[in-house]
Amino acid sequence: MKPAAGSPTPSSLPRELRSAPLRTIAPVATLALLAFAGWLAWQRLPLQALAALACAVPAVVATWLVHKRAAQLSSAGLLLCLVNVAGCLLAAGELGHRALPWSLLTLMANFFLVHNRIATPANLLLVAGLLLIPGVLRRPALDLQALVVMALILGFGFRFSRRLQGDRTRLEQLASLDELTGLPNRRALEKTLVQQIGSARNGRFRHALVILDIDHFKDVNDHYGHTAGDNALVELAAILRLELREQDKVFRFGGEEFVILAEAGSRESLASFTERVRESVQQLLHGPGGGITISLGAAMYAGEQYWQDWFSRADAALYLAKGNGRNSVVIADDPG
Repeated sequence: MKPAAGSPTPSSLPRELRSAPLRTIAPVATLALLAFAGWLAWQRLPLQALAALACAVPAVVATWLVHKRAAQLSSAGLLLCLVNVAGCLLAAGELGHRALPWSLLTLMANFFLVHNRIATPANLLLVAGLLLIPGVLRRPALDLQALVVMALILGFGFRFSRRLQGDRTRLEQLASLDELTGLPNRRALEKTLVQQIGSARNGRFRHALVILDIDHFKDVNDHYGHTAGDNALVELAAILRLELREQDKVFRFGGEEFVILAEAGSRESLASFTERVRESVQQLLHGPGGGITISLGAAMYAGEQYWQDWFSRADAALYLAKGNGRNSVVIADDPG
């Protein structure tokens, strides 16, 4: 299966999860600041209205980043967190104690926008500012009830945010693993290759891509059932784990196809490596009908801009290996 050249890589699961609260909170914060600026202008407080508008501008930018720039979610979250704190302090200066409900919302929302290490000091800064502004938490006595509620929100928000971040990490791990073999899946492969190409320009011929699949795999399924086919895939994955070097990575691309990202200093070392893998599988992999073999196609990294172009060269080599009678290795020529 050849991926389309230049096609985008699917975004990661944590990024999608992180964008959900940002997509909701960013436009709401923007509208609230614009409405507050309009109310201040109606109250004939032009300087305060301009200050509210100044807060609304970065909120608009954050909203644009969230919806148009998926790679800028962290920047959008940080910008929105700072805007929330500034907007609440401005509201507290004008509304006094009536601004507390908005401040409580901000204390919780910030934990959904940025990491704890940013949200916590930002929220503490907001609480300190509310304590310094007369008429908010000191009216004239200290409003202990409001402080207790804020402390509870800070504690709950911090704890919940940590749990949510842990869940995001676990979901990413689950989404990046093949359920049957336990190997990293196609999503993980595409992410790895994007990173590899981004860092491989200085060591042009150091890495190689090897695509392999089981010969006559359809016959195994047809004659002995899908359980036998699944067992063959699991055993092949175990063999590859044992045979690969520490610096190599193996993925299940789909079906009976596996992909190895291998360190190889030359075509000769790549040829030796792939032949060793082929021989090991031939000796160790067996099914109900006897021995099972694989075919391999490999390509050295040759400065491709997109991983799909690199992958296509290895994939074409695999087709040649299949055409050569299977149970063989073909290494693609470097592009001229």
